[in-house]
Amino acid sequence: MSSSDNSTAAGNATAPAADSTNCGSANNQVDLLGLRVGALFVIMFTSMFGALFPVVSRRFKIISLPPLAFDFAKYFGSGVIIATAFIHLLSPALDALGSSCLTGTWTVYPWALAISMASVFSIFFLELFAFRWGSAKLASIGIKTHDPHGHDIGPDGAHSAHGPEKLADSQSNNESDIEKRGVPADGRAVLDTATAQVLGIAILEFGVVFHSILIGLTLAVDPEFKILFIVLVFHQMFEGLGLGSRLAFMQLPPKYNYVPVVGALIYGITTPVGIAAGLGVRSTYNPNSTTASIVSGTLDSISSGILLYTGLVELLAHEFLFNPTMHQASNGRLAFACITMLFGAGIMSLLGRWA
Repeated sequence: MSSSDNSTAAGNATAPAADSTNCGSANNQVDLLGLRVGALFVIMFTSMFGALFPVVSRRFKIISLPPLAFDFAKYFGSGVIIATAFIHLLSPALDALGSSCLTGTWTVYPWALAISMASVFSIFFLELFAFRWGSAKLASIGIKTHDPHGHDIGPDGAHSAHGPEKLADSQSNNESDIEKRGVPADGRAVLDTATAQVLGIAILEFGVVFHSILIGLTLAVDPEFKILFIVLVFHQMFEGLGLGSRLAFMQLPPKYNYVPVVGALIYGITTPVGIAAGLGVRSTYNPNSTTASIVSGTLDSISSGILLYTGLVELLAHEFLFNPTMHQASNGRLAFACITMLFGAGIMSLLGRWA
């Protein structure tokens, strides 16, 4: 047989595989239904535990944890969030929007990367405009604003730490004027940054929520359920720990103290909501269909951009580059922070082997 005959035979042999790709609804025979329903509650518990534990332990003295434990959770969580963006969001988005079921415009451009990039710029402009609007509002009532992300230059020329800090000189000079306007002087830093903190957490949670719903849908119908279920238990707990460690350190006015708890609870129910939806359409839902590929690929791309911006700008830059505490930290403390962050990223990247 000639080489051309061989190539033709090879082409014919592979053609059925390509043609067999199901790009529409499926006719699934989902087994282990009871275990899949149970997974909904197990993952809800582990997700809420990961997100709520840092918040609760920081508020209640009965759960006494050393500061080192909170530092570990914070840096570990930063690594988890960055790894989630690359491994668990951007990579699946590339696969979904590169699916063989897609045709036309979807096949001639790297849409996943473009959408992720657009998401990064969108979050940047959102924060920029929100900060300018908030600063103008505060200035209109006579409150001097500062950068809510801690970029002010202090008397020693160093950047102030991420988050609220007291501005000693300006605060003492303007204390009486502020109180006359009905704003307590000692609550000024909190008022100044509350909106920025809530906005930052909302952006982070928005990026995580869509991802959690999509993996819940997949878990409900995936034939490799047992392996995926075990991996997702740890996946959601670690991701919750990353989110919870940020929620725990929010400094808000007393009437908004419920925000971190609500944020943790919302995260905890997202994957179970996805599982419940997947079980509801388990007989026909096909995660590889044309529609599912476009929807999941687009949402994963958007979420990856959000978490990339949050992880690299909000977390890494502010914790390491613009934080005077870290500038003056010992080599051991700096090494601990970096190793912990890499450990979180490494664990989450390893889980990407299965989920």
